[in-house]
Amino acid sequence: MLSIKNLEAGYGKVQVLHGISMEVPKGKVVTLIGSNGAGKTTTMKAITGTLPLQAGDIEYLGKSIQGQGPWDLVKQGLAMVPEGRGVFTRMTIIENLLMGAYIRNDTAAIQDDMEKVFHTFPRLRERKDQLAGTMSGGEQQMLAMGRALMSRPKVLLLDEPSMGLSPLMVDKVFEVVRDVFAQGVTVLLVEQNASRALAIANRGYVMESGLISMTGPGQYLLKDPKVRAAYLGE
Repeated sequence: MLSIKNLEAGYGKVQVLHGISMEVPKGKVVTLIGSNGAGKTTTMKAITGTLPLQAGDIEYLGKSIQGQGPWDLVKQGLAMVPEGRGVFTRMTIIENLLMGAYIRNDTAAIQDDMEKVFHTFPRLRERKDQLAGTMSGGEQQMLAMGRALMSRPKVLLLDEPSMGLSPLMVDKVFEVVRDVFAQGVTVLLVEQNASRALAIANRGYVMESGLISMTGPGQYLLKDPKVRAAYLGE
């Protein structure tokens, strides 16, 4: 679904990514882990078309995304839950979810999908007319995930979805990731919670200083002494 080839990207004269390559196969969960500042979010921005590439290429569904903006990619089934949630704070929950379905015109199916989101996140149904900006961080994360699902993505990108959440909310986030994967959606997950992320990943990548330093099946990396020492505190 996604193929990243020798990607270089950064901000102005500051180069962050130094020729990384990754593969995200159809129907798999791929996890990208690394410390703060390693380049994980920069990678996600490049994939979604919000950051120009300095070199290399990114292919989605077999075609280069060069020159395409995020609005083009969402229409093709590439949706992202950004770091920090990024909800529309002055809109209600329902309005935020409808924004996720903005590219669609199948009204009846949109309502069905909203019911699915409310079934997944009952708290959102309870607060459906509440302004998103008045919700807790965990509730906003639910909303950001629900909004992305409303676009019916083929590939779902999640950037640090568990950051700053309570243990119960972290459990819910990973439960939803498993459910989305079970429905056939391909998932690319960027996470600092390495143990939880690698435990559900078909494949993992470890990023250090803008380079991919290790890759392998999620369970393999989870047992690797270097990974456990660097990211699991062992």
